[in-house]
Amino acid sequence: MLDAEAQIKASQEMAKSLVDSTAKSWRQKGDQHRSYFFKEANEMMPYRVCVPQNWDGKKKLPLVMFLHGGWNDESSYLDANDKQLVKLADKYGYLLVSPLGCHAAYGNNLLLPAVFGEQKETAKIIADGRNKIHSKEAQILSEKDVINVLELVLAEYPVNRDALFLIGHSMGAGGTWYLGAKYAGYWKGLAPMSGPFVLEHGYPWDDIRNIPVFISEGSKAAGRSSRLIHQLMAERDFPVEYMEVNEGHSEMVPIVLPHVFLFMERIRQR
Repeated sequence: MLDAEAQIKASQEMAKSLVDSTAKSWRQKGDQHRSYFFKEANEMMPYRVCVPQNWDGKKKLPLVMFLHGGWNDESSYLDANDKQLVKLADKYGYLLVSPLGCHAAYGNNLLLPAVFGEQKETAKIIADGRNKIHSKEAQILSEKDVINVLELVLAEYPVNRDALFLIGHSMGAGGTWYLGAKYAGYWKGLAPMSGPFVLEHGYPWDDIRNIPVFISEGSKAAGRSSRLIHQLMAERDFPVEYMEVNEGHSEMVPIVLPHVFLFMERIRQR
């Protein structure tokens, strides 16, 4: 529903109008709660930025954007498990960005039980034209918010444009699949966790042909669907890795996250 190039341009123009190099928060280090006025939603929109404490203020930073799961917000996963995600980003020197996504699913209309391989359930949702939780308008705003936040951060901090990663869990994994392909020009790698919200037919697979993907899943959750995605991609020679742990849908996150960062480090070092 949105043209990617037009949205990037609009978000860049918005970022230029809002960033202020004289502000006290300008290029600040550490864990920060930020917000901006999202005109189209008529709302102050929160987001979270975590900048490595040992950053020298000049060196270009690798960036990882995290998309949260349903019924959570921009801080839920960052504060979980004794701030594991924040600590990992700091350890490896990543600028961590977590948008709210404006109360919807980042533009991806697939939701349970419409996961990869469940053709009947997926067909029902596609026929309906949208999911039953988020309206078309909400999804548009959600997608816009993610790109807005990314461009706000890129306008403020020196970022290594060859080291931008997109990761997410559950609904956020669906957003990772969707935004990862639609805005493929941004990303060095993708890591969808426990969220096989993607289609075999209709998904723009060629757009991520050269983007490494790290798929992870909890075997007590939707293991079959994620395995099928990995199998499909491996058979088509995509640069894909797969990890499955013997945990549930949410419990898999703290186990997998360190491996996601190791995946990103491997990609950066190639």
